[in-house]
Amino acid sequence: MVQGTGSGVGKSLLTAAFCRLARRRGIAVAPFKGQNMSNNAAVTADGGEIGRAQALQARAAGVEAHVDMNPILLKPLADTRSEVVRLGRTDRSATDLPWRERKPRLWPVVTGALARLRDRLELVIAEGAGSPAETNLRDSDIVNMAVARHARARVLLVADIDRGGAFASLYGTWALLSAADRALFSGFILNRFRGDPALLAPAPETLRQRTGVPVLGVVPWIDHHLPEEDGGPALATGPADAPAIAAVAYPRASNLDDLDPLRREPGVRLRWVRRARDLAALVSPPGLAAIILPGSRNTLDDLRWMKRTGLADAIRALATDGIPVAGLCAGYQIMGCRIADPAGIEGGGEEPGLGILDVRTELAPTKETRRTQARVTAGPPRWLEAAEGESIAGYEIHHGRTQAAPGLRPWLADGPRDLGHADGAHWGCYLHGAFGNDRLRTAWLRSLGLRPDAAGWGGARDRELDRLADIVERCLDVDAVFDDVLRRSPAVQSLPGTATTAGRIASR
Repeated sequence: MVQGTGSGVGKSLLTAAFCRLARRRGIAVAPFKGQNMSNNAAVTADGGEIGRAQALQARAAGVEAHVDMNPILLKPLADTRSEVVRLGRTDRSATDLPWRERKPRLWPVVTGALARLRDRLELVIAEGAGSPAETNLRDSDIVNMAVARHARARVLLVADIDRGGAFASLYGTWALLSAADRALFSGFILNRFRGDPALLAPAPETLRQRTGVPVLGVVPWIDHHLPEEDGGPALATGPADAPAIAAVAYPRASNLDDLDPLRREPGVRLRWVRRARDLAALVSPPGLAAIILPGSRNTLDDLRWMKRTGLADAIRALATDGIPVAGLCAGYQIMGCRIADPAGIEGGGEEPGLGILDVRTELAPTKETRRTQARVTAGPPRWLEAAEGESIAGYEIHHGRTQAAPGLRPWLADGPRDLGHADGAHWGCYLHGAFGNDRLRTAWLRSLGLRPDAAGWGGARDRELDRLADIVERCLDVDAVFDDVLRRSPAVQSLPGTATTAGRIASR
């Protein structure tokens, strides 16, 4: 199990690296996170929602993403309220329960999912959430030491040394835990180090003397193009002399991995905007190429926020002046004329949209969650005319049902379902992952006067996972970690057709 001294220390990416390294060794492996809190979700083959970090880890492990890998997903609706997604589907009764009353309902879900993974795999690499040392959360824990104790897992504790205070954080976490929990710790990992590791002495040895737990290695700072768990609030990529693509950072922005294929384009300058003045600053040379409205977990609140900050008026004016606007899922809805919530899915009410597209949306109680193979239809935006009839892969997560005005033709459809509309240079769609389709992405970037990279997006993710795994392997004794875990695992089984490291170890 990979735990951390706090949120954002790199647990998710290190877990992905361990999954890829186990796969290389012929170990049948899968990731697991009992409870995740994120509005950045992925969709499994059977239409369930899981945290996108677990979907990436599953890709690293070479297995299909499954709801058992993240049985509980919390999607924040507001500062004090989150939607509970249980085994891939919204659990409205659990959503309505106070936080401290949820454990009796959700803990059996977590342990059941973990048991199913352990029954069919040689190795499960579990990830914790935040810190295991938060004493106010200990009684309601279903993701950190509760999982480690239940599974008798070997725990590796990660600290982000780039933030400073890493040794104090490691020691403080260890010190706040019970003796039984401390006994599960087998190593500390220092992550995101810049500099010469030799300069850390004598701190690692002092920490070992005080805790009995060794520092297993120092992982350097790694610049990468893999999605981060909580999206990209520090999004700032590309050459300073290129026209910018602005992405609106609403408070409840979601599925921000939609922007990752653009983020890795070397000629694309991406910038978050939170106020009208942020947009105004981008209009000056080298200029503003386009505006993206990403997904949102609370579309009405984020639309109202845009109006309060002046972004709504600023985007409307720029769209009128010819700056292209693209909307993904909730962003598509916001581009329309009106959004209504008669069932109270996001608190109820209705709100005029930006009016950039002549569409109207009503939020329905049933959420659409599916992987989708959509088709570019007749009458697409001019920049996509060459792709008419082409299949575009992605996924949907939305409550919205959107209707277009007569005369506004869809540019993207899945059979009888219209998934996107366009008006001149402005377009929107319900398809998350649209920019991951190379032909669509490159055609749109060229229409903006930018120069896209010819490299495909799908292969780029696997190359980045391999590079991440290579670096981690150079820094840690990974063979010793896996060998020890599998020696201690009772009656492990392998997936059909997978080499069984456990069998080899048992025969020694």
